[in-house]
Amino acid sequence: MINFNLYNPTNLCFGKDAHEQLATLIPSGSKVLMTYGGGSIKSNGTYDKVIAALSSFEVVEFGGIEPNPDFDTLSRALDIIKTQNITFLLAVGGGSVIDGTKFLASAALYDGDDAWDILDKGIRTEVGMPFGTVLTLPATGSEMNSGAVISRRAIGQKRGMGGPGLFPLFSICDPTVVESIPTRQLANGLVDAFTHVMEQYITYPTPATLQDRISEGILSTLMEIAPSLLENPKDYDLAANFMWSCTMALNGLIQKGVPTDWSIHAVGHELTAAYNIDHARTLAIVLPSMYRYKFSQKQAKLAQYGRRVLGLYGTDFDVAHEAIDRTEAFFQSLGIATKLSEYGVDTTGIEKHASDQLHNYGWTALGEHKDITPSDVEKILEMAL
Repeated sequence: MINFNLYNPTNLCFGKDAHEQLATLIPSGSKVLMTYGGGSIKSNGTYDKVIAALSSFEVVEFGGIEPNPDFDTLSRALDIIKTQNITFLLAVGGGSVIDGTKFLASAALYDGDDAWDILDKGIRTEVGMPFGTVLTLPATGSEMNSGAVISRRAIGQKRGMGGPGLFPLFSICDPTVVESIPTRQLANGLVDAFTHVMEQYITYPTPATLQDRISEGILSTLMEIAPSLLENPKDYDLAANFMWSCTMALNGLIQKGVPTDWSIHAVGHELTAAYNIDHARTLAIVLPSMYRYKFSQKQAKLAQYGRRVLGLYGTDFDVAHEAIDRTEAFFQSLGIATKLSEYGVDTTGIEKHASDQLHNYGWTALGEHKDITPSDVEKILEMAL
């Protein structure tokens, strides 16, 4: 097993009516900037619950954080933080709102001239403005990790950031919010969490037996509950297992002691930046082609996944191939297309565009073996068209 350090200071408050703890979790006397997205929190009742819980605090609101949060939008929120002496941030939403708030937590204390440098130059956030989250859309695991991804549509980029200063102080996770989530977003959440696990699991065999079994448990759970969850999101137990699986998929636990991939995300980000396709759907486009292209290196782990999670039998070669096919079929069963051409976009030149962008970032050696080059990415995207 690879040596590792595990650090996760987030206080996760899970269960029905967990929001009632808010007043005790935010430092007394804080001036709070509450961030949220397009307003669904007002129609599903979350807004009223949060505002009631914050009655003893001075609260400033900033809404309108879009899916794949944009730097220009967040820059307006940053101005509010600096001009109104905000001391605490509260993200009420899904991964995009939480990621955007993480950027704000970093940028609020950044002493450079241009906050985009945090992303463009890969500056780690050692200390950020304290913040908490109220999760309304399970998917990304951002409620219990220190990573974030921010878009800048004006220049066609989507970049990541992180550091120990970006762990939420706390996260409120109430599964009852799932009942109001549209089917499209539930499907996205299932695929996003599923792919998070696959990026940390489908690499090559290691002696990290426990991590493998935890990963397989999350994958099995997501596949088991998916059909019923889409049909009946009001079922509390289904919703709770979905929410907890999404958190566990990317809270740092299953990646410890094992090699990780993340090439699917790197390529998927370029599709989102180019076409504004939902993040999870870009993962569903890239994953099957990535695994077919890197089949020889991933065969052993794909076969293990096929046997333990999918219940397949046969040779490693046959099981591994069928495992890819079954995974693609699982995505399709959720109503998610797995070919870029199915999204009604002009695919002309996207392979070269993505390759050039990766070159520009210096991302020329992706994957667990650091051997996926921009030229390889062009071939993978050709397969994904």
